[in-house]
Amino acid sequence: MKRDDTLWKSILEDVFDDFLLFFHPEATSVFDFSKGFEFLDKELEQLFPPENEEYATRFVDKLVKVYCKDGEDQWILVHIEVQGYRDPNFAKRMFAYYYRVLDKYDKPISAFAILTNDDHAFCPEKYERSFWGTRVTYEFNYYKIADQHEEELLASDNPFALVVLAAKTALKSKKLTETEALLLKTDLARRLLSQQISKTKIRKLMTFIKYYVRFENSETERKFEEALDHITQKRKTMGIEEFILDRTKKEGIQIGIEQGGQQKAIAFTKKLLKETPYSVEEIAHFVGESIEFVNKVKEGKL
Repeated sequence: MKRDDTLWKSILEDVFDDFLLFFHPEATSVFDFSKGFEFLDKELEQLFPPENEEYATRFVDKLVKVYCKDGEDQWILVHIEVQGYRDPNFAKRMFAYYYRVLDKYDKPISAFAILTNDDHAFCPEKYERSFWGTRVTYEFNYYKIADQHEEELLASDNPFALVVLAAKTALKSKKLTETEALLLKTDLARRLLSQQISKTKIRKLMTFIKYYVRFENSETERKFEEALDHITQKRKTMGIEEFILDRTKKEGIQIGIEQGGQQKAIAFTKKLLKETPYSVEEIAHFVGESIEFVNKVKEGKL
């Protein structure tokens, strides 16, 4: 399988608000999101001209201006390491970015390093240097994709979690067959389409998922496109039932909250049995209870 790390550059711009909230849930209390973000790619290139050599190491870096609610503008330097191997100079390069940006703009900086390789032992988090009583220690935020727990990412309602899951899928695919990887990628697309986020973000995130990891086998790629078409079409045709399910769930939960305990599941089950066309098996799945439980509710035994 092939992955395209350069896509990180665009997806960060597409969901930068989610990126900030993913790492700092309190970000909206500090930054004024209504003013948007300014991506300073040209300014960053002036400080770090791109390599002209064909085989030079490539990095995806973002310099972003954000606005604080107190009226001040701050800087967030997002430096993403996209190499699949250990880089002994990584922390030093992070420090170089910091002092050059600081020297140029003299603004507060928060730096992030997102490591997309699968070397668990490589976890740079600071740069240190000392000589004859002079010492410098530079610490930065770093996030290792390979070390993240899928359960926590799947439980998150932040769209950026799907970006991380896509990156983890890319790492896992090295040890999977294309069929197994296809199932993972399809499930990720299905989860994205179930998110309650804007259509624009769904489209951007779906593009990242589709192209970040490409199958070597064109037939597998075709199967993924077919599965995606099926999921999308099903989502459209089942829209009214999904609406009913969502409404029924909310009403059932409210009744359950008022009544307490097991009544929450019973109330939800009764609403589904009465107002939706779903089978007993499907309702058991939605409620998170056994088929026997649903049948008892249906027969009036609960």
